[in-house]
Order: sequence, then C-alpha cells, then structure tokens
Amino acid sequence: MKSFFKIFFASLLALAVFFFGFFFLFAGIASQDNEIKVSENSFLELNLNRPIVEMTSDDPFAELSQTLANEPSPISLQDILESIEHAKTDDKIKGIYLDAPSVMAGFAQVEEIRNALIDFKESGKPILAYSEVFSETGYYVASVADDIILNPAGMLEMNGLVSEVTFFKGTFEKLNIEPQIFRVGTFKSAVEPFIRKDMSEASKKQISELLNSVYGVFIKNIAEARGIDATELRAISDEYKVRTTEDALNYKLVTKLGYYDEVLDRMREIAGLEESASIPVISAKKYSKSFVADKYNSNRIAVIVAEGNIVSGKGGEGSIGSDVIAKEIRKARLDDKIKAIVLRINSPGGSALASDVMWREVKMAKKVKPIIASMSSVAASGGYYMAMACDTIVAQPNTITGSIGIFSIIPDLSKFMDTKLGITFDRVSTGQYSDLYTISRSLNDAEKQIIQNMVERGYEDFTSKAAEGRNMEIDDLLAVASGRVWSGIEAKDNGLVDVLGGFDEAVNIAAQSAGLEEGDYMKVYYPEKKPFFQQLLEEMGTSAKLLHKKYTYGEMAQYIDELEYVMENKGLQTRMPFDLEIK
Repeated sequence: MKSFFKIFFASLLALAVFFFGFFFLFAGIASQDNEIKVSENSFLELNLNRPIVEMTSDDPFAELSQTLANEPSPISLQDILESIEHAKTDDKIKGIYLDAPSVMAGFAQVEEIRNALIDFKESGKPILAYSEVFSETGYYVASVADDIILNPAGMLEMNGLVSEVTFFKGTFEKLNIEPQIFRVGTFKSAVEPFIRKDMSEASKKQISELLNSVYGVFIKNIAEARGIDATELRAISDEYKVRTTEDALNYKLVTKLGYYDEVLDRMREIAGLEESASIPVISAKKYSKSFVADKYNSNRIAVIVAEGNIVSGKGGEGSIGSDVIAKEIRKARLDDKIKAIVLRINSPGGSALASDVMWREVKMAKKVKPIIASMSSVAASGGYYMAMACDTIVAQPNTITGSIGIFSIIPDLSKFMDTKLGITFDRVSTGQYSDLYTISRSLNDAEKQIIQNMVERGYEDFTSKAAEGRNMEIDDLLAVASGRVWSGIEAKDNGLVDVLGGFDEAVNIAAQSAGLEEGDYMKVYYPEKKPFFQQLLEEMGTSAKLLHKKYTYGEMAQYIDELEYVMENKGLQTRMPFDLEIK
C-alpha cells in the first residue's frame, strides 16, 4: 500500500510538471509577436458578425475560450477602423470583402465603421458585400459597398426598427418578492420592468421618439448611398415591400443576386488573378498587427476607454470600475507627455457614487489639459455623468445619451424566503435605523422617506453638476433631464452634446485644443493591457462562468443577468431608463 501511494503521488507530480511545463511552453509560443506578412493582391476581410467592443486584449487563448463557449470571439472597433484606414493606402490591398449578415454592435459603432468605409472608397478600391441574409444593421454597413450581392434564396430585412422591453413584475409576484423603488424623473423608467407589466406612456413616448430619430438617420444615409429617394425608401420599409430577393434587386437595394462562388470570381477579376486561383484574404484582426497605426512621438493623446456597466472599485469583465478609470485619468493628467485626453465612453450607466468619483477626476484633468468626451453607441445616465464635465462632448447622430436621472432599488425578500424556502429572520439593533438597508423585511414609511430624500439629493447633485459642465441655466437643464434619453441629434439640439461625429473627430478636437498638428502626436490607449497570465486566468474564469450560465439557463441566461442586476445593485443608480435593444 505504501509503495502504491509513492507511485501514485510520483505519477501525479509528473503529470503536474508536464502540464505546467507544457502550459508555459505553449504560452511562450502563443505570446510571441510573429511578423504578419500581407500577400500581394490581398483583400481585407471585415467579418462583422461577432461582438464589436471598443478595445480587446491580446489574449492568444481568447479564440479558444470563445470556441468552448460556442461564441464568436470579439473584435476591437479600433482594429477595424485602423485596418480600413491603413488599407486605403496599402498597395497590397486590392479591396475590402465585407461579411456582415448582422453586426453585433450599437448603431453609433456601426456608424463609425460605415463612415470609415465611405472614406476608404476615395482610394478607388472596391468594396464587395455578400450575404445569404442581411439584417438591417448588416445592410446599413453594406449599403456603401460597390457590389452588394445577396444569395438568391436569402433575405434582406427592411421593415423598420423595434425595441422590446422585458418585464419581471409577474415573476416577482409569483416569488413573493417586492422591489421597493425610489426614483426621480418622469422618464426614469429603468425600474419599470420590476414594478409594471407594460411600458408607461412616458416610456413609450421616449422610446418612440428615439427610434424614429435613429431610423431617420438610417433611412437618410442608405437612400444617399444607393441613390434612392428617402421618402420612397421610407415607404418601402414601412410597407414591408422587400419580401423576396427579387424585390431587393428591383428596388436597387442590392446590385446582384448571386452565390459565394460568383463573389470569388469577382474578387479574382479585381485582383487580376486567373480562374480558380487562390485569393489572398486577411482578417482585420490579423491585418491590424501588420502595421503600426501611430509612429512614436513624445507628444501623446491618451485615449481612455470606458465600456460597460459602471461599478465602484476595480470592476471586471464588461464593467467600468471607478477606481481603474479614475486612476487612468489621474495618470494622464500628471504625465507631461500626455497633451490631451479623449475619454471614450460606451456605457448605459450604473452606480451614482462610482460615476461621481470619475467625474471628479475629469474636473481635475480639465484644469491642466484638454479632455474630450467621445460617445460610442451608448453614453447615458452614469455614462453621461462621466462626460458632462469634459471640454467638448462628441457623439454620433444615433448615439443614445442623456438619461439624467437617478433611482434606487431595495428588494424585500422576506416573503420569498419564508413562503418558498421556509427561512425567517429576527433581529436586535442598537438604533431605530440600524438595519435601514435590509432585504429581510419591508421598509416602513419613515425609512422609505429617508431613502427617497437621498435619491432626490442625488438628482439635485447630478443636475447641478450637469448644468455647470454644460454652461446651462439649471431650469434649462432640468427641462431636458428627468431621466429622458435622447439621440445624438436631439442631444445636440438640447445642448447636451457639442459636436456630431465619431472617434476621429474627438481626437482631432483634442489635438487642436492642445495645439498639436496632424502627425505631431501619437495615440496611447488606457487601461493598459494586463500581463499575459493575468489575462489568461481572468479569461478562463469568465469562460467558466459563461459556460455554466449558458448550460444551466439556456436562452433564459440574459433574463437571469437582469434579475441578478436588480438584486445586486441596491445603492443609488444613474442608469439608462431601460435596457434598449434596437433590432
């Protein structure tokens, strides 16, 4: 028996050493920067049917972990934009092949990509778009292509936008959970899914006006790209006239009905290749590693990327940790090489306290150097809180922003715990309000008033700082606050945004404000990428959680996320009035 255990533990140790050594060997190989060579007569392939995020890490195991989770790996918006820009003047790139049946990004991010493609066309190089099915966001990007080829048996969606809100009041009633709500603002309807079974009139009003504003931009730009009258295109959409692929061709939304092999033939023709010759194609993610976007320069513009829900502390995957972003803004302020700051925001908001912590650092930075806000698809509530003290706020016409309001939720779980689980509570306290924030009983009227007063003070603080940052009279600010969301166009008309444009526009404004000429600076991105092994461990942990949630809840996973949100976020919240998904 003794020898058995000696052999067993020796074998276990050997196995551990083997995997440990293999791990480091593989990691070392994976982390090496291999030179990327671009072949002659290449096409830049833009595969947009995957999550598009503002910034990604260089984790060589990301593809593997996403594969295990049966999810496409994300791609950085900056990688896409820089690749398109560089391909414009790269003689080895003969054109762009656009693979965009759908685009997993917000409309403002889609707008950035679309505008970059329009700029690319000035080179005279063609853009080919092909798909078996085009969603509206996919077609919005593809509409700028020279050749738009739709599979004859496929489909093109052109029937308008819709936004659907999920309500949990019935779920809470069945579980005997009472969400105790405190809010300020007519339009602050982030709490509606927990206390209603449908949208309030105020919520319907703002969603309707927002959708129509976004769709107005959508129709106008497609009409211009395809040479169709905008009124006619709106009628085509409203009346759902594109029901077959032949309809799409007849209404000039596509240039040809064809199959993938015909697309390859067209690419060979453009590249001057012989029939059946192999076509060199390089992905945007790979191509972005073949060149340096900005040459080294001692003058620098710091681009601080803040994406996700806003939380206090360090945050994590998919969240903005106030400690992390505040630290990066502070570092940029104190670094003499940093001449200006661009704060890139893609967030529906979150913790009011965390938002205020970052707002303070923006105020401090503004005293010593220009700081420009660049709004991505969403910069609402806490996302707007971050931006409102900046020198200039830049947003796309279809950016979702505003939502200046505040709320708090404290769920009462006492009945749920008792009737469903048989758990009861009792307590002893030293003061009348010692357990004010408890979830094990309902609050009394005095306690509710205390929290409501806190919410109202938070709203007063938010609105007064917004008015100060935007140089507006408080009454004028209050008229466009009350938790209401706006499109970028509406926000500019209301004084909440200064300039309509994208990331490049924000960088140009930052450079000009700092007295820098084009080519006399380089962009540096923050937060800096984490050490390889830290990335790996975090990626493994995140993947494990995603896999567990997906296999446990299936399609219900997204609703579990929303329930977890309301259960975990009990403090004051500056968050969008609903989780808006436009489709």
